Amino acid sequence: MDKKELLINELEQVPEHLLDEVLDFVHFLKSKNAYKRLETAIISESVLKKDWMRPEEDEAWQDL
Repeated sequence: MDKKELLINELEQVPEHLLDEVLDFVHFLKSKNAYKRLETAIISESVLKKDWMRPEEDEAWQDL
């Protein structure tokens, strides 16, 4: 049984009154993951900018 099937089996046993809380937690985990990806992109930009902002790069991309 894979993890999704295990999770579904567990969810089927959660009392109805707790499902909103479970759903909130799933949304929290998704947004936390999205924030980490955004944070990585923002941090990477300052490092990559050193390569992007070189005259050689401007020259290489000027025909596009």
